[in-house]
Formats: sequence, C-alpha cells, structure tokens
Amino acid sequence: MSERTESYILVGLRICGAVVMGLIGWSVGSSVAPVLPSPLDHETFAQVATMTALGALGTFAFPMMLGRPLIQLYRRLTNLSAAQILAGFMGLGAGLLLAALLAFPLARLPEPFGPVLPFLAAVGFGTLGLGLMSLRYREVFALLNIKLPSTRSADFPTYTREPLLLDTSVIIDGRIADVSTTGFLRGELIIPRFVLNELQYVADSPDPMRRARGRRGLEVLRRLQRESPMPVHIVQDDPEEAQRVDEKLIALAKQWNCPIITNDYNLNRVASLQGVSVLNLNELANAVKTALIPGESLHVRIIQPGREARQGVGYLDDGTMVVVEDGIDFMDRTIEVTVTKVLQTAAGRMIFARPAMSQLVTAK
Repeated sequence: MSERTESYILVGLRICGAVVMGLIGWSVGSSVAPVLPSPLDHETFAQVATMTALGALGTFAFPMMLGRPLIQLYRRLTNLSAAQILAGFMGLGAGLLLAALLAFPLARLPEPFGPVLPFLAAVGFGTLGLGLMSLRYREVFALLNIKLPSTRSADFPTYTREPLLLDTSVIIDGRIADVSTTGFLRGELIIPRFVLNELQYVADSPDPMRRARGRRGLEVLRRLQRESPMPVHIVQDDPEEAQRVDEKLIALAKQWNCPIITNDYNLNRVASLQGVSVLNLNELANAVKTALIPGESLHVRIIQPGREARQGVGYLDDGTMVVVEDGIDFMDRTIEVTVTKVLQTAAGRMIFARPAMSQLVTAK
C-alpha cells in the first residue's frame, strides 16, 4: 500500500475523531453547565469548551485506536481478487439470510434471550458464511461451473509468456541456470519473496554445509539475473492461508495457473495431486541423456573399483554411472566398452558393460 493512501486513512480518522468527539462534547456541555461555578456556568461556553477538548482528544485517539486495524484491513482487501471479494459478499449474504430466517423464532424466546439472540445469530452466521466462502470459494464456483480467471496481485508484471515458479531446491541445485542460458525455458522466471527469504535463512545457518548450499543458491540467482535470456522477477506475493514454503508455492501456482520448476520429489507429488503442473529438473536431466542399447560401444575412463569382484566403475560426461565387468584391470585408463544392459533406477540410469574385444586383445 502506498504511503499516500496510508496518510489519507489517518487524515480521515483524525477528521472523524474530531467531528464525533466534538458532537459528544457539545452534548456533554449542556449537562455539565449547571454544575459549573459562575461565570463558567453559561451553557454556550460549556458546550464550546467540552466540544473543543473532546474534539482535540478524538483527533489523536481515533488514529491511535483505529489506524492500524484499518490499514491492515485495506492491505488485505487490496490483495484479494475480484472473485474472492464477490465470494465474501455471497457468503456474508447467505449467512445473514439464514440469520433472518431464524430471527422470528428466536425473538419469541423469553427474556433475556429473545432480544439478544437474533443479533448474535446475525453476527455469527454472517461471520461463518464469510469465512467459509473465503476458504472454499474455488470449490463453490467449480460446482456452479464458473471458471475463475488467473488472479495476480496488482504489482505482478503482465507476461507475454507463461511464468515459471522456481522453488528453493531447484535454485540451490544450480542446473536451472545452465538450462535457462540454453534458451529452452520460454517463460519468465518468478522467485517469490518467501523463497528468497528461505535461501537467506539457509545461507545464514550455523551448519557449514547448509550455509554453503544457501550461498550457492544466492549465487545461482545472481547468475540467472545476469545471464538468463528470459526476465527474472522477485515478487512480493505471499499467500497468508499457507504456512510452509511448499504450500505457498502450490497456492501461487493455482492462483496464477502456472507450473512450478523443482527437483523436490515430495513437492512434485503433492503439487501433482492438487492439479498443479510441475517441471521436474531431474526428469529433464534423465530424458536428455544419451540413449544407449545393448551392443553399442562407447569410451569410458575407469576411476574406481565396483561393488562386485573385478568390476570397474566409470562415468559418462552427463554423470551416468558405467559398471564394467573385469574393468579392474584397466584402472585409471580410458577404454572402449560394449554395453550389455541399461538399468533405469530412481536415481537415474546405470549402464553395465564389458571391455571391447580389442581391449581384451591389447591387454593380453
């Protein structure tokens, strides 16, 4: 909210305080005039004096008592979408309608219940209807077959391409910067403020490993801002109905109707269950690895022994592990191998191979 709007609210409260308390002071002056000593017992003098005193008090008291609540209310209202405001009025109206239907039988109850319960029912059912519709308005509109537009805050930029939400894990991972510089990502990269705050919290951790991960994430963000061909924006939107960072990301993805880029397995599953599109960087990495079939040849450097006897282990340029039978004889050498089996695991692909015939002949 702008400072100008905040100052307008405070000025309005000062004027209201002066007018309301001044009118009260004018009425009080008529009552206190007879008890004042002469010559102060003149009614007009007493009215002017009490009106001035109470009006000045209201000028300071109203902003102090009501300023912060009204400013907070204004901020909440400006962050609501048109659909949320409409849903709130619908819930309030439904609650008041139910209270009106109950008002007649409640008013016939004996005192003190009869005069009080209709008012309490109106307050209670109105608040209940407002709260329920605020929380469940999407489900209600879906039942009514009303399609909601994408809801973004006023300061959220207008994009010509679909925005992409980045989570903390994919930023710390670092590969998102390499993928972005290739130009394969065709949408603006959005980092919510709460994700940046989590990165800063991790970077300030007393644990050296967590601190290094957080600082790596901040460096990746700087690289994205410098090198990414698509714009990188940090937005202030922070869904108040969600508590955890993952929940906030899912809520924003629903509001903006955009996907989340992550390599967090749990976030991937939870977001998919809630109908949110997810772009998993690990799945992308596995998809673009070179496809190999049994019988093909490749070159690999044996760098360590395997788990089984006489096995050697090497790695391709993309990080794929290659387990070579009888590879222990070629330690610290680059050799030609023939693929025997390709195994897909949760962690990625694993290739099993044996030294090519030419290597065996040379070794002999």
